[in-house]
Amino acid sequence: MSHTEANTEINTRAPVQQDRRVPAPPRPDGAESGIPFGRLVSLELRKLCDTRAGRVLVLVVAVLVIGVSLIGVFSGDAQNDKDLNDFLSLASLPLQMVLPLLGVLAVTSEWSQRTGLVTFTLEPRRGRVAFSKWSAALVLGLAGVVLALVTSVAFTALAAALRDSDPSWNLGWQVPLGVLVGQLLYMSMGVAFGMLIQNTPGAVVAFLMLPTLWSILGSFSWAESVAKWADTNRTLSPLYDGSMHGDDWPKLLVSLVLWLALPMVIGIWRMTHSEVKSA
Repeated sequence: MSHTEANTEINTRAPVQQDRRVPAPPRPDGAESGIPFGRLVSLELRKLCDTRAGRVLVLVVAVLVIGVSLIGVFSGDAQNDKDLNDFLSLASLPLQMVLPLLGVLAVTSEWSQRTGLVTFTLEPRRGRVAFSKWSAALVLGLAGVVLALVTSVAFTALAAALRDSDPSWNLGWQVPLGVLVGQLLYMSMGVAFGMLIQNTPGAVVAFLMLPTLWSILGSFSWAESVAKWADTNRTLSPLYDGSMHGDDWPKLLVSLVLWLALPMVIGIWRMTHSEVKSA
């Protein structure tokens, strides 16, 4: 027997090594791969409230809501502007101006604090991350409206007790619903500006200053006709008052297209395509 034939005979007699790897169990039908969306939303809420900036903003909003309502108790005549509707309008003002900044921070922190690489590594589908941030901001907006409602009831009762006023407790469903929808729209605009600009100072300044400057511009006679359709301060006011009717709805829609839909669409595209750096 030659040397080659001997090696062939030895190889044919060698035991065959079997693959001992245990196959993974099948995934249940309908199970979603990756991180559940609800967990993403809860994580975004924790990221908003656990940071120093987030805690300070939440505290500032609570203090402003209580402070503005307290001023309403002791200011003016005891029988004027002391109804439940009046206190709800007062309490909703800080929510409109300050609380949407948390929506800005929900997005811009990924770039300003260099956490985007970790976030998008754990969840590569950036679209889900974008919508989870949006959802977390809406949850905070809902919590702010609940705070405003509780505060308005408490301070209406306080004004009646301390100043012997006779407040009206009549509050139609249109006003609370309008405050809720309006606050959710403001939170969405904050998220949209954050996605669009991706820089905390720039997004904050743009969110606070651009609508204000546009309102000032709309006060001139030559821009009056345009401002009626493009100024969110005007188009959202009937929504908060519960007095939407007629052409208020198309005016609101046009202003939301300009200040919410366009920044949101472009911002989501930027967020899903921007380069993320760790340093």
